[in-house]
Amino acid sequence: MNLPFRIAYRYFISRHKRSFISLIARIAMVGVAVGTMALVVVLSVFNGMEELNRSIFKTFDADITVTPQKGKRFTISDSLMTKVKSVQGVHLVTQVIQDNALARYGDQQSIVRLKGVDSSYIQRNQLDSALIEGKLRLYGNQGTPFAIISEGVRSALSISLQDIIIPLELWYPKTGGSTINPTATDAFREIHVRPGAVFFIETRYDDYVIVPLEIAENLLQYQQERTALEIQLVPGSDAEAVSRALSKQLGETFLVRDRDAMNADLLRAIGIEKLFVTITLSFIILVAGINIFFSLSMLAIEKKKDIAMLYALGATQRMVRRIFLFEGAIVAFSGATVGIIAGVALCLAQQRFGLVSMGMVSSLVDAYPVKLIAKDILVSASIIVLITLLVSYIPAKRASLSTEISRQA
Repeated sequence: MNLPFRIAYRYFISRHKRSFISLIARIAMVGVAVGTMALVVVLSVFNGMEELNRSIFKTFDADITVTPQKGKRFTISDSLMTKVKSVQGVHLVTQVIQDNALARYGDQQSIVRLKGVDSSYIQRNQLDSALIEGKLRLYGNQGTPFAIISEGVRSALSISLQDIIIPLELWYPKTGGSTINPTATDAFREIHVRPGAVFFIETRYDDYVIVPLEIAENLLQYQQERTALEIQLVPGSDAEAVSRALSKQLGETFLVRDRDAMNADLLRAIGIEKLFVTITLSFIILVAGINIFFSLSMLAIEKKKDIAMLYALGATQRMVRRIFLFEGAIVAFSGATVGIIAGVALCLAQQRFGLVSMGMVSSLVDAYPVKLIAKDILVSASIIVLITLLVSYIPAKRASLSTEISRQA
């Protein structure tokens, strides 16, 4: 065994003879353990929240979305569709028209986000897990157009899927229509559809009404124009690689973004919060580590005679410094090991039993999501190493220098 480490270990296990120094060391160990446990748990919660948001995005957003680089709409053509479908990894391409519209049902009305999609949208099977009532379809057996509405729209308009008499009315201003009296019927185009299904994901999607592409095209007066192309990839395809290939194929006219890029602001916010929480908890661990500083400083005073004897036997300043650095490392790493084990155990228990509830009735998950990532545990360990070196080096250096000066005197 390494001699400095062996001496440091002997000092550590014999501390029960000196109650005050032992108490400070134990406080340091507990502080580091609690701080490390909190760091592991909080980072895992942020990972879980990021994973939860990605699963929410996956329920509604396409793998890749193509939009015009400038303006709101672009003209669709067979050559454009051929270019998109020729890229390796592309499975389904959905033509989309999206804009705000006025929805009315009976005496109720509300502004909604109207989304017109072609038949490939149903083949994507994205909303299956979010469906709470009805059947996912755009047309009935008799060619009747159906609307897939969000739970928020149903609540706002008091829509009943069982009522086959009252239609869902969709209104949109006519181009060049009346601006003096915007409620005049001649200033709006109107189309009726039948509500056929209700879905719920979360509040950010609570104002959507999804209708057949032809309905949206007629209502919004889009003549062979689209606002986006939504692409579902072949399972196992690399979204970033396909996005780059599509960008190269379509040129600078179109903006190609994968699902993460579409929601980059939210994911970036989660990443920034995670960074600041890591920094904050690192300072808390540093405060706990200050106890290691005081413990080593008092131990250096107590062991002056022992260190002088080591010098007499040929020990060097470097060896004495290493003894105290190892002493600080033993205290810190003992606490860190306990903290990491406790943190991992808490995360596993939360995953399995859902110990802490989110307290939200309408939430997609009952308990706080957590996800353990090995990188976060390595980050936690690295922070402990850095703090240990920081708080142990000064007392270790002072111990080696003061004893050497006393010996020479």
